Amino acid sequence: MNRPPQQFTPVKPAGLREFAAAVFQSVGAPEEQAALLATLLVTNDLRGVFSHGTRQMPAYVGHFREGRLTPAPEVRVVAETATTLTVDGGGGLGYFPAHRAAKLLGAKALAAGVAVALTRNHGHIGAAGLYARLPLEHDLFCFVTSGHQLHLQPGQSVLHAAGGSPMSFAIPTGAEPPFVLDFGAMHDLYPGSPHVQQLIDLAPGSVYRSLGLGAVCQALGGFLAGVPLDPERAQRQWPGADQGSFMIAVDVKLFHPLEQFKREMDEYAGAVRGLTPISGSETATLAGGLEWEQERRFEAEGIPVSELHADALRSLAVQLDLEPPV
Repeated sequence: MNRPPQQFTPVKPAGLREFAAAVFQSVGAPEEQAALLATLLVTNDLRGVFSHGTRQMPAYVGHFREGRLTPAPEVRVVAETATTLTVDGGGGLGYFPAHRAAKLLGAKALAAGVAVALTRNHGHIGAAGLYARLPLEHDLFCFVTSGHQLHLQPGQSVLHAAGGSPMSFAIPTGAEPPFVLDFGAMHDLYPGSPHVQQLIDLAPGSVYRSLGLGAVCQALGGFLAGVPLDPERAQRQWPGADQGSFMIAVDVKLFHPLEQFKREMDEYAGAVRGLTPISGSETATLAGGLEWEQERRFEAEGIPVSELHADALRSLAVQLDLEPPV
């Protein structure tokens, strides 16, 4: 789980966004794309999703410098109907096609009641919650997942079968923070994680459910997006463009009066806060509540940047002759 570091330096979000944008421009990203990517990464930091925030920048810069991804992709809608669209990422990072798809999805779902989008030919999309939250602006339910190129070999553990397995569900509320469930189905079961065997021994049902969810991610966000099971069948100009994403938006008012539904969600959130938290947690909240609170607190007080995180940012600054934000 992402938890704020115990020892940290608070960094103003505006300064971190400015630095991140400068980093990506310095390695060839157009100004508009660099600014969007910086905003999305810092948004994750603000919400406490540090694993998918500005910590990712060194890896992305490495992809560009190694020629695995283009820093200046041409993102295009390549197929479209009244209720569907397919967005090609042009061999760059997946943030750009996924963001465009999620923005376009809202208008389509409002017009038709439901809409489905698929993105392809790109790299990492980051946290799926970035995109599931966008249709919430229109009081739409949204589901987002992603898949990537597998490299399965005989003799590997079946745990390799589920891939990266990100998914997010977003459900509108009223006065309460939006419900946003944003997680990796296999997060604690990746080969090499320290407690895999204990989880298998103690909770095999949970392990199988995680594998099943991961397979759904791979089928919809990978295979459906043109990422083949066998990497030998892949035809890519940019070798790092080995991911896709899949998202659905639904207009909930077609099934239930919207304001009544939102009141039920608000009452639900309030009732959950009165429950006893899980051991080790300070509060009981619906998914998305804690991130909503952190986003507001960190915006005012600064993002808590650990020393390891700060070292990575300073190293990038030295490499690119930039002023570090911390």
